[in-house]
Amino acid sequence: MTQIKPSLFAAHAYLPDGWRRNVLLEWDAAGTLTGVTPDVKEAPAGVAKAAGPILPGMPNLHSHAFQRAMAGLTEYRANATDNFWSWRDLMYRFAARITPEGLASIAQWLYIEMLKAGYTSVCEFHYVHHTPGGSRYANHAELAQRVVDAASASGIGMTMLPVLYQYSGFGSRAPRDDQARFINTPESLLDLLGTLRTARPENASLRYGVAPHSLRAVSADSLRVLLGGIDEKAPVHIHIAEQTAEVEACIETEGARPVQWLLDRFDVDSRWCLVHATHVDPHETQALAKSGAVAGLCLTTEANLGDGIFPAQEYLDAQGRIGVGSDSHIGVDWRAELRLLEYGQRLTRRQRNVLASAQATHVADRLFDAALDGGAHATGRAVGALQAGSRADWLVLDANHSSIAEHSSDAWLSGVVFCEHGETPIRDVYAGGDKVVDNRRHRDEEGAYARYRIALAELLD
Repeated sequence: MTQIKPSLFAAHAYLPDGWRRNVLLEWDAAGTLTGVTPDVKEAPAGVAKAAGPILPGMPNLHSHAFQRAMAGLTEYRANATDNFWSWRDLMYRFAARITPEGLASIAQWLYIEMLKAGYTSVCEFHYVHHTPGGSRYANHAELAQRVVDAASASGIGMTMLPVLYQYSGFGSRAPRDDQARFINTPESLLDLLGTLRTARPENASLRYGVAPHSLRAVSADSLRVLLGGIDEKAPVHIHIAEQTAEVEACIETEGARPVQWLLDRFDVDSRWCLVHATHVDPHETQALAKSGAVAGLCLTTEANLGDGIFPAQEYLDAQGRIGVGSDSHIGVDWRAELRLLEYGQRLTRRQRNVLASAQATHVADRLFDAALDGGAHATGRAVGALQAGSRADWLVLDANHSSIAEHSSDAWLSGVVFCEHGETPIRDVYAGGDKVVDNRRHRDEEGAYARYRIALAELLD
């Protein structure tokens, strides 16, 4: 008896060379695309048909899962000069209350929200490692395992990035008491990663890397030890140049701006993701673009925290790589991230369609392609494209949604990104060939949300 290969027929699908008609997608039992064939005369017998046009799933390159539970709870003035640093103090108090069970429930609900929004992969920048007092759990990787398991249960692909957090500021300043849950040496962080790898081995849906938290939280020596203990192709993510105070402190103590300091001392290449990189000067902008590293932009969070605006036009024109992330999860929507990326440029320059180019006159198309490419590099996984060898991750659009109905295909991405009318235009979501969202509902939505509510009630008690 011949076994039918998993497959789906789409009247329209967004392939690496643009919109194509009558596309047959085929994938294997491991969830990897084995064939993507356009211009098929008709759907083969017995093959299901997509309910609308298909887009590749978007990678989310920056997430702190536990912060989802505090979204909306810091929108009041904590002091006369409320800023990122006062927000961080509130976040630390919140992090102190997280339990393993609560973290698992929060993370699973968040990942379901991501899938419904069209994120099919996530890079988890995980830094809550220890008990509230700072001692190890009996299982050193307890909290990281909870997050990995939450991703698996939801169906989202994951790049887990255990975070090295060693100091409270530049000059190797001793950590604060409220950072006790985060603190490791490079050796203990690598030990945690080894435990995690053994308990939850890598597969097509799971990849491991590391995340030195920031230049203020690690030293040059500890960063070298950390990098020396991992695979030379493993993803490396780092917060950098998010705040002007951070840039000024780096200049004062290290004699250089953060991005330039990093580029001068380490082999920064396409496996690196420099998260935020908001405050870069023209020289750093060009050098970062040339390195091949990804600028990890989290526009909704950066706007919420008052960080600043990244020089996107200059960076993209220099062929720099970008990706987007939801970071603190004040919002979970890649469409909003791309929209805000362009709108920030419009507001500062008082122009329209700033991030279009001679080759890509539609802003949404250029930013969508860039975020797919950069996000794929940041995950270290074969994602972000509908092509053989890539993960079978895609979104099915509602062809009747008011943002794209009656539009020609060259305007569909513009409608998806720049229009905000009613419910999401994303109808179905597949991750690894598995239909995890059907008609805007996740398969475990009700149970996961109930568990999230319990965890949230305990946190806020």
